[in-house]
Amino acid sequence: MAGPKTVPEEFLHFIWENRLFYTGNLLTTSGDPVEVISTGRRNTNSGPDFFNAKIKTDDTLWAGNVEIHKKASDWGKHNHSNDKAYENVILHVVETADRQIFRENKTEIATLELKWPEQLTCNYRKLLDAKTWIACNDQLHRIDPVMLQLGFNRLMIERLEEKTEGITARLEQNLQNWNETFYQVLARMFGFKINSEPFELLAKAVPAQVLSKHKNNLFQLEALLFGASGLLHDELFGDNYFMDLRKEFGFLHKKYRLKQVESHLWKFMRMHPVNFPTIRISQMAALVHRSHGLFAAIIDCQQIEQVKSLFRVKASEYWDSHYRFNKPSTKINCKELGEDSIHSIIINVVVPLLFVYGEKQNKQHLKNMALDFLENLPAENNSIIRRWGETGITSRSAFETQALLQLKTRHCDKKKCLNCVIGNKLVKLMPEPISES
Repeated sequence: MAGPKTVPEEFLHFIWENRLFYTGNLLTTSGDPVEVISTGRRNTNSGPDFFNAKIKTDDTLWAGNVEIHKKASDWGKHNHSNDKAYENVILHVVETADRQIFRENKTEIATLELKWPEQLTCNYRKLLDAKTWIACNDQLHRIDPVMLQLGFNRLMIERLEEKTEGITARLEQNLQNWNETFYQVLARMFGFKINSEPFELLAKAVPAQVLSKHKNNLFQLEALLFGASGLLHDELFGDNYFMDLRKEFGFLHKKYRLKQVESHLWKFMRMHPVNFPTIRISQMAALVHRSHGLFAAIIDCQQIEQVKSLFRVKASEYWDSHYRFNKPSTKINCKELGEDSIHSIIINVVVPLLFVYGEKQNKQHLKNMALDFLENLPAENNSIIRRWGETGITSRSAFETQALLQLKTRHCDKKKCLNCVIGNKLVKLMPEPISES
């Protein structure tokens, strides 16, 4: 058995849950024979670690909860003796039994000192100590690729649930206003990471309700968004377009008492000019202008191409020859929102919003449609996905790349190998046979 400091407590949970411990002639620390009929159901919230376990001691069948610790004395350190949630613990499973544990009524809680094959510890330590890009990088050849494919669905749902937590919180802040929530999440995405914060501030400075009153007038939409962005106040004078926008915003600003984003928050450095916030703001104005009830329109879509068409917008004519105000550039027509940008918006805005809406409205077909959209989008191309490709794991769709991103950022980077289908399997594997030359 491993020494008391070689593995974390979660490894003991893994051993117990998967029944990887030695089961022959099990005895409690008091010398009573014990048979584990059921290890119970893992509890991910507060309270005992496993619910509804079943054990048999002598001729008595016990049903209740199981608590797991590295040392038996951890029971007292965690103050379980004074917590009624632990009164129904029927077995205390530990790595090291350094003391007896009693209930509040002075009856002893049966304690089992867990023992397991040393090879399992070695396998796990090898993953924890690995310095490669992913812990299992040198062992992936031992895993059937089909196994990873089977784990994609769980990873994708896990990733969606993480994204939807933020959306749900935002929805509550907006008093269940779906349109306002969608607009804010969409605006943040228009910042494409570098300018996500100022775009979110812009969406809050000019609410969707205000924009909707001017949706038929593109110039006024641009005046509202550019004016509230603070970018119209960086210079005293400019060309006709610049001055006309500022004049229009002066009127609208007084009408709606709008707040403004501090212009220094916008980032222009070290990015491709087509991604400048000026271009993105104009594209956003165009999206509001051409789309009436955008979120409702998305809900009505049946095919991914229908969704894509909703986002195929371009910056206004002025931006065909400018990237920033008052600074003419070589004329480049059709500064449209690119296909990759549209895909990112669908992945990070449309899909999670649809998923949450389907959950809240009890419409399973919308949740299924969100997942179908991911299946029908091409695989993403970023540094993480390219590194996965170097390990031999390729992706066919955005569904799979999102799953791989979740695997890398939430499991591999945090060495959560026990929660991964690959790591789980590798811990259980016996050593590879040595080939004879």
